[in-house]
Amino acid sequence: MKSHIRLDRRAAAAATTIAAIVFAAVLLKSGSCQPTSPKPPPPQGAASNAPQSEAVVTLAPSQTNAIKIEPVGTYLFPVEKEAVGNIDFDDDLSVQVFPPDQGKILKTFVELGDDVQKGQPLYTIDSPDLVQAEATLIGAAAAFDLTSKELARAKDLYGTNGVSQREMEQAISDEQTAEGALKAARDAVRVFGKSEAEIDRIVAARKIDPALVVPSPITGQITSMNAPPGLLVQPGTPPAPYSVADISIKWMVANVTETDSPLYRAGQPVEVKVTAYPGRVFTGTISKIYATVDPNTHRLAVRSEIADPKHELRPGMLANFVIRVQDPVQATAIPMNGVVRNGDGTMAAWVTADRHRFVQRILKIGLQKDGRYQVLDGLQPGELAVTDGAVFLSNILYAPPTD
Repeated sequence: MKSHIRLDRRAAAAATTIAAIVFAAVLLKSGSCQPTSPKPPPPQGAASNAPQSEAVVTLAPSQTNAIKIEPVGTYLFPVEKEAVGNIDFDDDLSVQVFPPDQGKILKTFVELGDDVQKGQPLYTIDSPDLVQAEATLIGAAAAFDLTSKELARAKDLYGTNGVSQREMEQAISDEQTAEGALKAARDAVRVFGKSEAEIDRIVAARKIDPALVVPSPITGQITSMNAPPGLLVQPGTPPAPYSVADISIKWMVANVTETDSPLYRAGQPVEVKVTAYPGRVFTGTISKIYATVDPNTHRLAVRSEIADPKHELRPGMLANFVIRVQDPVQATAIPMNGVVRNGDGTMAAWVTADRHRFVQRILKIGLQKDGRYQVLDGLQPGELAVTDGAVFLSNILYAPPTD
């Protein structure tokens, strides 16, 4: 009886062992992809998804369709710095238009924002000094006419002994004196901006024109206006009735960090973007590096001249600057979709030799441009790496175990 019991126990143990072997075989067969390196439990206090020293994932052929594998290449990375600044008028191309003489504004001809040409009238003033100069001109013209007639009469009578030699010489002297006074009077009126044609009309009509026309000294746009009729204006006393600026060139002033200041120099190319024109890039060059650093923000002002032939940029616009500070660098590069950030902050890529077994490689990243990372360490040109879908492999590596 006891021998039968021992046999039954041995048979039950053997059946249990066989069942365990069969179950393990089924589990192994059902797993189509899995990390081939064991994942030891993380130390206490460490992130559960911290990368291993060499994490490996093996994919089934059907799963490789979810990723893109390419040889690692190189890319020409521009060495650039970014900053934020504001659009402004070019002060070197902006002129405050004061009158040449004191007077009250009679009439204005242009409005704020109008485009004007050099020499175009902006406003007129009633100038007492101009009235005096024109009165002197009219008197000088009358005196010259009189002396010219006297000289002509003296010449007619000189041959008939009606005029002595002394009287003839006196008439010539008087006519020359009057002619000089007339030229001086014309020059005095010309100082007020009157043209030769306008001076001739004043002399011919013997009529004073009190309106002094103030023209634009440059071609540009009216950027400020303070010229109500009746306002008394004086030369050099602000505010000027008008300001005119050449707006084909704009200033853009950016504030760069103190630590980056040695990288900037005049003549470097600048690319500018403003929110008003998405996708548009305005180009220019650095024209001035300011001498002082703001002690509160520790930033340095950098001024650039930007071409704006269509007058699209407005003063006060917020602008993003991209300034090329060095020559481009040819370096190992990988698309951003081929890089994942691990839980400990490291950046990693997946490399393979057979397109089946993938090893995670920790990278040292440098510049970023056009959807690519510069790889300073961790990859070499020519290696096969995942360039799209790297996160797919990381999800498999760090997927929680299934029961």
